[in-house]
Formats: sequence, structure tokens, C-alpha cells
Amino acid sequence: MRVEAARRETWVRRSASPVWRGFGVLVAGALPAFAFPESDVAWFAYIALVPWMMLLRTAPTGRRAFLEGWIGGLGFMLAVHQWLIPSLHVFILVLGGFLGLLWGPWGWLVRVMLRGRPSVLRTVAAMGVLPAGWLIIETVRSFDGLGGPWGLLGASQWDVPPALRLASVGGVWLVSLLVVAVNTGLTVLLTVSTARTAAVSGLAACAVAVSAAWIWAPRLENAGHARVAIVQPGVIGGVERRFDRSEELTRSLAGQDLDLVVWGESSVGRDLTNRRDLANRIAALSRQVGVPLLVNMDAPGSDQAGRTGIFKSAVLVGPEGLTGDRYDKMRLVPFGEYIPMRDALGWATSVGKAASQDRRRGTRQTVMVLPGPFLDRLRIGPLICFESAFPDMSRQLVRDGAQLLVAQSSTSTFQRSWAPEQHASLAALRAAETGRPTVHATLTGVSAVYGPEGERIGTPLGTERSASAVYEVPMARGTTAFVDLGAWPLYGALGVLAALGAFEGVRYLRRPGRERRAPRAHTVRASKERPGR
Repeated sequence: MRVEAARRETWVRRSASPVWRGFGVLVAGALPAFAFPESDVAWFAYIALVPWMMLLRTAPTGRRAFLEGWIGGLGFMLAVHQWLIPSLHVFILVLGGFLGLLWGPWGWLVRVMLRGRPSVLRTVAAMGVLPAGWLIIETVRSFDGLGGPWGLLGASQWDVPPALRLASVGGVWLVSLLVVAVNTGLTVLLTVSTARTAAVSGLAACAVAVSAAWIWAPRLENAGHARVAIVQPGVIGGVERRFDRSEELTRSLAGQDLDLVVWGESSVGRDLTNRRDLANRIAALSRQVGVPLLVNMDAPGSDQAGRTGIFKSAVLVGPEGLTGDRYDKMRLVPFGEYIPMRDALGWATSVGKAASQDRRRGTRQTVMVLPGPFLDRLRIGPLICFESAFPDMSRQLVRDGAQLLVAQSSTSTFQRSWAPEQHASLAALRAAETGRPTVHATLTGVSAVYGPEGERIGTPLGTERSASAVYEVPMARGTTAFVDLGAWPLYGALGVLAALGAFEGVRYLRRPGRERRAPRAHTVRASKERPGR
């Protein structure tokens, strides 16, 4: 008994130690990463935040809660982006520490809402306030200059049909709200006996909301099928050898009654406007398979406006050569394709594989119209690599008339990591949000296709494959609520936090004693005035 008591005392002492708490918070913040591919335990997202929130609610002070929010955010950022460590080395700690700061206010907010024995009213408010706070963090870090929306909590639900249905209503943002709300309710159930009824009611409300979305969300109409081929050359050294292998795989597609052939990002290492020989070889392939090819250039050259530099461009090539349809990548990968504030942060190139030269940005999104057997006018919306993580880009393409979203990607630098699976999974979310099938074509895998509701079509091409594959892609008519309304959950989150701020402001102004202190201060000032002045 004494031994057990000593062990309990040791545990309590260590759990109260700032060092042990800091370590625990760092680990707890990293846990949600296991809900994402390649670990891919989607259900884990609904409990992954509970240990972190349990620690935050018991922080001794608000300042300590802020610090533990920051430390947990660092753990989350490092875990979700662990595949970047071989490229950025120690600089990943700088980035993780900077972005982890975003969770500092959230840590403070968790303590405010859940500390001690929260009332039923405070528990109900927490079910809305804490998810709203998390969503604002996801919004801020979604700016491409801050790393972009990689690892959004809702993205962990990429293969869960009810969550994909929810995404069609409010995008990945609404799914993130649901996940954090469930974690909040479970935290209360496990720690606060006086508010368990409120927590159960909140969780039931989440279930009702998902059911309502499932029933209410508009159903899309079937619009036939398109036959799309993906060409994945695999891990091959040298741009010329990669081009040759892509050419060989494309020839094997002849006679398969296709609508489009897609090559991955950087599949052509030269500017086709200057290398007519390469453009002619691709045009010959187009004649052989009977449809246009969507290829991707990554090379020094000039864009359609005459600007010079290195552009990443999706280019459509038909039987007669370049069609004039071209899209230049707009959102570049920080440190991978450019270095923000290079004068100050250029040293990152000396400790990792950061971009030695900045790529140039495109200026507008493009919808390409294809001639061919599918309705004669198949309209595709191209995205390049990192851009498939941005819900607003795919939404805009669909609003501009795109019937099929095509993301060209290359994760060859990160072959033996979680990155290829995570990247491919994003296409499922973009498809579900917009109600448009999405093709994710890569150089080295994972290449995959998803239908209008985010469902997987056919068999993906894994990272070990060098192959081509044809997919029968279901098309759809109609629009989703997300396409019509946009990211309305973000505005709702801002409204919730604004209401909380207003409520706390009114409470502060009505605090007893404020009216008595103000006149006393005035009297002191008046007494110092001398007569006759």
C-alpha cells in the first residue's frame, strides 16, 4: 500500500511539474497526426484532442495555458509535416515553433471555458466556442505564405461518407468544426461530472447535424462518364528518361476510346514553346491515342504575358500541337518553390533543400475546354500540386464551369513518407466539396481518381508503380451547397467568437466596484488643484 501511495504521489508531482507537463502537451498535440494517411485511422480524430484539452483545462494560469497551447501546436505541426524533416532539417523547428504560436490563444480559451467545474451554460458555450477557435487557426495558417491548408483536421475524414457529405455543405471547414466539437464533448464527459448531461446533449446535437446534412444536402444528377487515363512514369532519374517513359506508357493507351490523358507535375522539363521537337512528339502521341494530353512544364521560360522566369504550367497539347490552353501555378510551396522574405530567411538553403531560386506565380485560374467524344466540350479545371489543398481554388473552377478537376502532382522527394497518401486523399475532399470528379495524377504515386461524392474510382497507382491506367469517371450535374455558399462556417466561427467577446465585455463593464473606483480617481485629481490657478 505504501509503495502504491508513493507511486501515486510521484505521478501527481510529475504531472504538476512544468517540464513533465510540457513534454505531455508536446506529445498530446502530435496525436491527431495519426488520423491522417498513411496511418489513416480516421475515427481517431474524434478523440485525439482529448488528452491535450484535459491538460489545458488544468493549467495553473492563463499564461501557462497559452504556453501549453503553443507547445501542443508545435507538436501538431511537427507530426503532420514530419515528412518535411529530411528536406528542411533543423529549420522545421523554426517553422513549427512559429506556426505553433497560433494555438496559444486556443490553449488559453480551453482553460477559460473548461477549467474547474464549468456550469451547464459554459459547457454548452464551449461546444461552440472551442471548435470556432480551432477553425480560425486553420483559416489563418491556410494562407499559402504560412504553409497552406495541409493537415486540416477535417481532412482526416477523407474516406468517411457522412463526413464527405458534410463537406458538400460547408467544405472541409465544417468537418473540422464537427471533429473539435466531439472532442470537446468527450473531454467534458471524462472530467466534469456536473456538466455531463450538457456534453451528451451537445454530442447528440452533432449527430443530428450530420444526419440533417446527409438528408438535406442537394443530390447531384448523373451526367454520364468520361474515360480518363493517368500516366505515371515512376521513379526515374533524368528529365529525358522520364519523358521517354511517359511517351512509352502513353502509346500503350491507343485504341482505348479515351477523353483525356493526364501526365503528372513536372512531366516535361523543358519549355514547350521553345522546344518544338518535344511539342511535336506529344502532338504525335495525341494523334495516336485520339485525344488531347494535359502535360506539365517545369522549366525556365515565359508566360502568356511575356514574363520570364521558372514557371510550373499545365499545358494542353492536341493532335496539331499546343492548343494555347495553359495554366501557370498561382500558389507556390513556401521554401519548396520560393522562400518568403528571402533576404531574411535565405539561410534556409544552407541547412536543407529549400528552393535556391524562386518560381514565378501565375495570375489567374483557367478552365480548359476539350474537343472530343464526351459531349464534344468537356471542361476541365487544372490544379498543380499544392493547390489541391485549397478548397477555394477548386470551388472557383467549378463556378467558372469546370466539369472535371485535374490535379497534377509530384511527391517524388517524399516517396517513403506519409506525404503521397496524404496528398492523394485531398482530391477526395475537393470532389465531395464541389460535386465534381477529381483526378490526381502524379509522377511517382499515389495517383488516384474520386467521383462527385468523394468516392474512390478504380485502383490507385501506388508509389511502387510505373504504369498507365484508365478510369471510367462518373460525371455530375448540379451544384453543392459549398459551391453556392462558400466557406460560410468560417464566418459562423467569427460570429461565435465575436459574441463571446461581446458577452465578456459586458460582464467586465458590469463588474461590481467599477462605478465606485472611477469617482474616487476623479476626486484625487481635483484635490491636487490649487485655488487661484
